Amino acid sequence: MKILAVTACPVGIAHTYMAAENLQKAGEELGVDIKVETQGSIGVENALTDQDIAEADGIIIAADKEVSKDRFVGKKVIVTGVQDGIRKPKELIEKIQSGDVPLYRPDLKSAEEIKQKSKQKENPIYKHLMNGVSYMVPFIVVGGLLIALALTLGGQQTPGGIVIPEDSIWKQIETLGATSFMFMIPILAGFIAVSIADRPGLVPGMIGGYIAANGSFYGSEAGAGFIGGIIAGFLAGYLALAIKKIKVPKAVQPVMPIIFIPIFSSVIVGLLFIFVIGAPVAQIFEGLTSMLAGMQGASSILLAVILGAMIAVDMGGPFNKVAFLFGSAMIAEGNYEIMGPIAVAICIPPIGMGLATLMNKKKYLPNEREAGKASFTMGLFGITEGAIPFAAQDPLRVIPSIVAGSVVGSVIAMLGNVGDKVAHGGPIVAVLGAVDHVVMFFIAAIVGVLVTAFMVNFLKKDVESATSSNGKVERAPEEVEELEINKLVDITSADLIHINLAGTTRNDVIDELIETFDSQGILDSKEAFKQAILNREAQSSTGLGMNIAIPHGKSKAVKRPAVAFGIKREGVDWSSLDGTDAKLIFMIAVPEENAGDAHLKILQMLSRKLMDKEFRNQLLKVASKNEAMAVLEEIK
Repeated sequence: MKILAVTACPVGIAHTYMAAENLQKAGEELGVDIKVETQGSIGVENALTDQDIAEADGIIIAADKEVSKDRFVGKKVIVTGVQDGIRKPKELIEKIQSGDVPLYRPDLKSAEEIKQKSKQKENPIYKHLMNGVSYMVPFIVVGGLLIALALTLGGQQTPGGIVIPEDSIWKQIETLGATSFMFMIPILAGFIAVSIADRPGLVPGMIGGYIAANGSFYGSEAGAGFIGGIIAGFLAGYLALAIKKIKVPKAVQPVMPIIFIPIFSSVIVGLLFIFVIGAPVAQIFEGLTSMLAGMQGASSILLAVILGAMIAVDMGGPFNKVAFLFGSAMIAEGNYEIMGPIAVAICIPPIGMGLATLMNKKKYLPNEREAGKASFTMGLFGITEGAIPFAAQDPLRVIPSIVAGSVVGSVIAMLGNVGDKVAHGGPIVAVLGAVDHVVMFFIAAIVGVLVTAFMVNFLKKDVESATSSNGKVERAPEEVEELEINKLVDITSADLIHINLAGTTRNDVIDELIETFDSQGILDSKEAFKQAILNREAQSSTGLGMNIAIPHGKSKAVKRPAVAFGIKREGVDWSSLDGTDAKLIFMIAVPEENAGDAHLKILQMLSRKLMDKEFRNQLLKVASKNEAMAVLEEIK
């Protein structure tokens, strides 16, 4: 007989691996071939393959969090808590052996699924938006850099603009870049919808995004841009989710996600964009174009302000395109001084955000600093979309900053009579000789970039450091020590060991071990770290049973990963799973940011090693710190 199991707990540290270890041991004792997949904090390990599942006689899911069961359809499945995996592994295996286990059907829900708590702290709208942005960013980067490369190395100045010869390889590279940009908005919308409604939302989301990006569906030369893509994504996602909740006959349920939900959602989203959302927006854009043309001679400064703001406000979206098309139309009429300010404004958002990430790293996460490098490069070649990831993530600070910079640059360019003879922007057009008054072009661009960079950094808060409750400044993630952790003793020492703890209650012991950390310079704030420990205990006791407790906490107050070990020979009440007092207490301190996953592997090893009764007895008998260190050396 072959049995498979999946173990998981909300935190994914100790219980996950203890349940796996006990199930494996029980399987060996009962002569059963068992394979256990763990879904811990370091991800899925020992993953079950399609072949494993096909050959399995039954599945045990011992988990206190959601575990997808779609792959187990038609198999005998037991769904229980992780505690049963730790305490009753033989009973679970014997139940599979008896055959008294129902087959899993997609429409069935376990008690755990029904009881599952919704403790999502992150704003769901933000979460869905970031899911779409994360998939969109590679398309922006790849498309922008390919087009920039083609323009730089293969572009030639002509009266009609920068042109790449049709028979050149650079034309093909430009086409590849344009193709990547073509997917950008549909991908954004599609994966926003996926985040909301899972896979049934993908098709309507991408179709809605494609329609949003192509104004021809509703009679507009400028589509709805990335803002339209966001609207399409949320509309498609929530619509698909609503249809998913409709009760249908069981015979129809299997085809709902692949036929009915995508079809109905796609039709509704598409028609809404074509007849309700897109058409009115197109009329607004046409009116804006007429208004801009009328202002041309009356107030060039006001016109520069408006054009600069429109170029920056949606970074390649509909307002940007209306302004760009207006500037292009003026070139055809021989007026180059409209496109000049536009060409300056185009490059300011991406270069400004790129410079901002270089000027003050504490304001940006590591991935944002990497995006800043690409954004800066894209700005050099007049690709405003490079600033989109920053605006999507923090619109209230980024959009006003890039608009201010572009407006300032546009006004300076207008006052300096900067002209642009080609329908393109950025320093690339000046380098290729398409700009009149090149010096003023660069002055306008530089001033605008500085305005954006200084303003956004002034408005943004530091993301890598904060002040703790006692006034101490916590360390930034890049300051946290990155340790190579291959065994437990890599993150502990004799100075972090107590062979005779004095505390008589759980909180006393917690305070004692925290004091040990603090004395060794591991903490910036004892109070902040204690709160992290108590928050974790509030979720569920870290008393694992068998006289073991593993309190642990992540906090910005922690400078480096560390483990403190204490022995309380007479035991202390820790509300353990099996009611036993805790005698062996391991406290783990982990930096909240940039700690890596290596320490979680140690927790896995620790949890498994402590299943060995002989090892636990050996620890309880140690008479000195050095002797304890020698025993802990075995955990690798």
